[in-house]
Amino acid sequence: MTLEAMDVEIKRVGAQGDGVADTAAGPVFIPFTLPGERVLAQGTGARARLEQILQESADRVSPVCQHFTVCGGCAVQHMSPDFYGAWKRDSVVSAFKSRAIDADVAPLFVPQGLRRRAVLTAIRNDAAVEIGFHQAQSHDLVDLIECPVLHPRIVSALPGLRGLLKPLLAKRSEARVTVTMTEAGLDIAIGELEKPLTLQLRSELAKHAADLGIARVSVDGDPVYTALSPFLRFGTIEVPIPPGAFIQAVAEAATEMARLVVEGIGKSKKIADLFAGVGAFSFPVAARAKVLAVDSDKAAIAALADGVRKGSGIKPVTTLVRDLFREPLSALELNEHDAVVFDPPRAGAEAQSKMIAKSKVKTVVAVSCNPATLARDARILIDGGYTMGVVTPIDQFHYTPHIECVTVFKR
Repeated sequence: MTLEAMDVEIKRVGAQGDGVADTAAGPVFIPFTLPGERVLAQGTGARARLEQILQESADRVSPVCQHFTVCGGCAVQHMSPDFYGAWKRDSVVSAFKSRAIDADVAPLFVPQGLRRRAVLTAIRNDAAVEIGFHQAQSHDLVDLIECPVLHPRIVSALPGLRGLLKPLLAKRSEARVTVTMTEAGLDIAIGELEKPLTLQLRSELAKHAADLGIARVSVDGDPVYTALSPFLRFGTIEVPIPPGAFIQAVAEAATEMARLVVEGIGKSKKIADLFAGVGAFSFPVAARAKVLAVDSDKAAIAALADGVRKGSGIKPVTTLVRDLFREPLSALELNEHDAVVFDPPRAGAEAQSKMIAKSKVKTVVAVSCNPATLARDARILIDGGYTMGVVTPIDQFHYTPHIECVTVFKR
């Protein structure tokens, strides 16, 4: 395929961080560019590859990582802090405008901490194991030497992880590796192995993990080695963490979201925490109100229930395993509660929002990692009689298009 060369001016930045040039053939998306820049690019259709910057924007800064533009983990290290903050906030404003909602969006909250959880890919080649993120729009891997968005404890563990994974990987095979910083130490969850986990491999893995000082290593959910049981603290409660469990990636972001949730429920006494996971919001809320925690993940709910049994000084917390996409809580079930908190995956909570809109619940606190689906769900709630408060955007995934939001709805 012959790539078309083009000399274009970048007019704006799209939702995924690519610069957009308006051409006679339609908009063309060119990564790593900024409004006002004149660039040479090559491509076909709606996407092109940046070849040269002919006229540079004053908002361009030097990237903070040697892997930038190759690694697919970060998309916008070239933006100045002011431009970056405005772009992220504007992406939230635009998402709500697309649903005819004039949202009051607060300034971007930028946590200072780094990610305590990373989902990486490991590949064994002829010589060694590579571990890192995939290249942008590619199956090729970037073998990480540095990473400014991951906690240094995770980055410093990567050389040891390469050695730990080598005997587990067949040549030219790969595995998914979730690394989580917990109060007990690093928790390593390995999945998608091609090799069978023999007794000899289990023994080698345990010895290597012990030498590296890792808290736990699991393979496809099976804890092969445990020195200390990994746990995190939510509010005042210590919660055991299942292998590979989803948690908020940045501790300071999680703390701010929990603060906004607790503030949002106000004096409500009975709370339904939907898509509750391991209880990041359930336990801070339970310091002042009774909680029903619901999630489809059996391991997460079991961990949450374990935290309830071992903890003290909180209001009663009950748990329920239920797929809220297929079987959302009905309006009748919701009416037993004063307030609802929901924090769904990127797909949002459309079915559940429709049930909330039919209920008599007075307060709803929405937490979302996707402004587009949050705006869709907000439209449902507003049409159902709710008024939406201030939307707080939280930059948990720095240098990426991803953004968390928290907002409160009232009847």
